[in-house]
Amino acid sequence: MALLLCLLMPLVVLSSGPGGSLGCELPQSHVLDSIQNLRLLGQMRRLSPLSCLKDRRDFRFPWQQVDGSQLQKAQVMSVHHEMVQQAFQLLLSERASAAWDKTLLDQVRTGLHQQLEHLESCLVQLGTEDDSAKSYGSASLEMKRYFQRIRLYLKEKKYSGCAWEVIRVEIMRSFSLSTTLQERVMDEDMGLP
Repeated sequence: MALLLCLLMPLVVLSSGPGGSLGCELPQSHVLDSIQNLRLLGQMRRLSPLSCLKDRRDFRFPWQQVDGSQLQKAQVMSVHHEMVQQAFQLLLSERASAAWDKTLLDQVRTGLHQQLEHLESCLVQLGTEDDSAKSYGSASLEMKRYFQRIRLYLKEKKYSGCAWEVIRVEIMRSFSLSTTLQERVMDEDMGLP
């Protein structure tokens, strides 16, 4: 529970103001969807992460590339959109349905779909939806590669229970890292160090 609270606090901070001061109007429900998705992902645990330690892998979240490139607000939103979209597509798979409780999985899918709608609306407001692939291709491409590594890992591990547990934890971690990036941009917007 302490881990879940640590992951949720940045989302609450992100919600302090219209659209989190990112220059677009993300509805309050976007933050609530994020919190709910993290809660549901936490509840989807079927195995103890400790029993799957031997299966852990570094999927190389593109944090360094994203962190070191002074992303602008629109880029942050574009990268976050790509991450939510890739996670949504991964969880839509038939194999994901076989791995987890269908009710919880459907709720996560619904929440991710709502987040995608919010982010797409935000990208339209920022004027980046049509040209985001061109303008922010490098960061989005890195996010796609990250999720491709996750898909290859699942295939390599034959979609085992431990493989899905590792992925569940990884998705929660990546959402937390993305939120940290959004917080940084919001702090810079407000002139905070």
